[in-house]
Amino acid sequence: MPQDTCILGIDPGLATLGFGAITVQESQRLTVREFGVIRTPAKCPIGDRLCTLYDDLHTLIDEIKPDRVAIEKLFFYRMSNTILVAQARGVILLVLAQVKLPYVEFTPPQVKQAITGYGKADKLEVQEAIAWELSLQTIPKPDDAADALALALTAWYLQ
Repeated sequence: MPQDTCILGIDPGLATLGFGAITVQESQRLTVREFGVIRTPAKCPIGDRLCTLYDDLHTLIDEIKPDRVAIEKLFFYRMSNTILVAQARGVILLVLAQVKLPYVEFTPPQVKQAITGYGKADKLEVQEAIAWELSLQTIPKPDDAADALALALTAWYLQ
């Protein structure tokens, strides 16, 4: 008998890490399970911030119990804080390896293409598509959480 599938999307970041979990029911109906952000204070040492991400991700995964995870790939030429995001991604990948969760990675244009049909869609177009697809009354906030939901949806669409 088929089971519901839970997909966790993660938008990496050191200051703000977005997460969004969706459930795909046997009937193929999509529902939002949970979304939000993990924040780390800018004034804390980087090591402490990475430890917060590590601990909070373990807690989140224990609570949500996803079947798989979707993570945004880095786009080096567009990010001014690439090294910090790469460090956060390293923590994410470590946690996923520890709990033996499979993951897929998508670039921002891949997500935009999957969600809107246009790889150069703007952020608002993507957010509106997410809200419509997940039957939400409003666009998910903050943006990092909306991005994470878009990643989870992309993982479902491109499975």
